[in-house]
Amino acid sequence: MNAAILGNDEACTGDMARRTGNEYLFNELAGQNIQTLKDAGADKKKIVSGCPHCVHTLKNEYPALGGNFGVSHHSEFLLNLVEKGKLGQEGSTSEKVTFHDPCYLGRQNGVYDAPREVLKAAGADVSEMGRARRESFCCGGGGGQAWKEEEPGEKAVSDERYSEAAATGAETLAVGCPFCTRMLGDANDRQNSAMKVRDIAEILLDAT
Repeated sequence: MNAAILGNDEACTGDMARRTGNEYLFNELAGQNIQTLKDAGADKKKIVSGCPHCVHTLKNEYPALGGNFGVSHHSEFLLNLVEKGKLGQEGSTSEKVTFHDPCYLGRQNGVYDAPREVLKAAGADVSEMGRARRESFCCGGGGGQAWKEEEPGEKAVSDERYSEAAATGAETLAVGCPFCTRMLGDANDRQNSAMKVRDIAEILLDAT
C-alpha cells in the first residue's frame, strides 16, 4: 500500500470557519485546498482523515466548489484493511470499551458500524451508552465550541457525555475524532477518572 501526506502544503479544510459563520475564510481555504489536492493527484486517489469534520467538509461541501474527492474516515479505512487481512491480529485487547459516536461521523454521514467493528477486531468488549448511534450526545466541541469558553449552565456538555460513558463501567472511552478526544479528555481530567480516552486506531494498534 502506497500512502503520502501533503506536509506543509496541507491547510485546514475550513470546517470551523464555516461553522462559526466565516464563509469568506471557508471559501478561501477550500479553494486553496482543492487546487493543492488536485495538483497532488488526490482526485484520482483516496483521501483518509481521522477527523469526521474534515471528512464531511471534503466529501459533502467541496464538490460545490469543484473539489470532487473520494474520502473515508480512518475507521472505514482500518476496517477495510482488517477485512482484507492486511492488518494482522497477533494479539488482542481484553479492554472493556464504550464508543462515543462523533456527530459528524454518525448523524451527518451515517457511519456507525465501522468504528465498532474495528474495536471488535481488536478484541475489545464493546458496551453501548444509553445514547448511542443516531441518538448519541455531542462531546460539546462542535460548531466552534472547542475554541471558546462554554456558556454558563448546570453542567458542561463534555462532562455530561463523559458521565454517560463512565456509567457503562468501561475501562476505555473510545473516540474517532480529535475534537472528541480533546473535549472528553478534558472531562476525564476534571473528573479525575481512571477511565482512559483513546482513539480507535490506538486500540487496534496495541492489539496487533
